[in-house]
Amino acid sequence: AWRLESAREVESLLHYKELIPRLEEALGKFSSRDSAEVIQPVRSTVPLQKHNGFLGLMPTYMENDGVLSTKLVCFYNRGAGSTLPSVSATVLLLDPESGHMKAVMDGEAITNMRTAGASAISAKLLMRHGAEVLAILGTGQQALSHYKAFTEMLSFKEVRVWNHRREGAEKFRRSVGGPVTVCGSVEEAVRGADVIVTVTRSIEPVLCGRWVKPGAHVAAVGACRPDWRELDDSLMKEAVVYADSREGAMAESGDVILSGVEVFAELGDVINGIKPAYREKTTVFKSLGMGVEDAVAANLVYEQWKAKAYKL
Repeated sequence: AWRLESAREVESLLHYKELIPRLEEALGKFSSRDSAEVIQPVRSTVPLQKHNGFLGLMPTYMENDGVLSTKLVCFYNRGAGSTLPSVSATVLLLDPESGHMKAVMDGEAITNMRTAGASAISAKLLMRHGAEVLAILGTGQQALSHYKAFTEMLSFKEVRVWNHRREGAEKFRRSVGGPVTVCGSVEEAVRGADVIVTVTRSIEPVLCGRWVKPGAHVAAVGACRPDWRELDDSLMKEAVVYADSREGAMAESGDVILSGVEVFAELGDVINGIKPAYREKTTVFKSLGMGVEDAVAANLVYEQWKAKAYKL
C-alpha cells in the first residue's frame, strides 16, 4: 500500500478548484439514495470516556466509481489550553475487487479540506446574491481551511474572526496573510454578516439568533455530538435547516436534536433540483461530515499522486 503520512504532503496534492466540483457531484449522488452510486452508513462511534473523546468509523463504497474507503477519526472535547489536537484521522483507500489496501493517508488535510469544501458549496447555493461580509467563529485548523476555501471560491469584501482567546484570533489573522478584522465578541463578529461559519469546540450555544441578520447563511461545523451545541434555539427555529445527511443530523447533531427542528433538505437535494435553495431566508447548513466526502477527496489525492509518480 502507498503511504502518505504527512498532512502537508496530502495538502500539496489536494486543491479546492478540483476538489469542490467532485464534492458537489458526490453530495448529489449520496442524496439520490442509489446504492450503485453510494453506500454509506451513519458514522459509528466508540466512546473514549477516559480521554473525553470518541473514535468514529466512516466506511463508504461507490460502486459505479470503483471507490472503497474508510476513515478512522478520533475527536475530543479538549479542555482550554490543551496542546493536543481535537481531531486526528487516517483514511484507508482499498481496491473493491481484491480488498487489498491501495493507500493509507493522513486524514487531517482531507478532513479539513473536504469539510470546508462542503461548507463553501452550501454558501454558493444558499447565501444571498451580493453577499459581502464573512464571519468565522473559531481559529483552529477548520477555521483556516474554511478561510482558504471561502476566499478562493467566493468573493467577500470583509472577513471577520472571533475566538474566545483574542491571541488565538490575532495568530489566525497573521497566519492567513489576507485582510481580517479581529472582533472582541461573537456579537461584534456576526452583526450584519452575510455568511457565518461556526468552527468552534463549544458544547453550548455561542451564536444567538438575535444577532443574525435576516437572510444570512450559517455553516455550522462544530458540535458533532447529540448533546453538543453551537447555535441557540431561536436561530435554529428561525432558519431553514439544510444538512449534508438527514440521518446523520438526526443522529448526531445536538443543534438539530435539542432544538426539535426538522431538516428541510440535504445539500444534495438542492444540487439534484429536488428541493429549493431559499437564498432570501435565513439558512443553516448543519455539517456533520460524511464518508463519501472523504472517499472522493482520498481518491483525488491518489489520482494526483499517481499522475505525479508517472511524470518522475
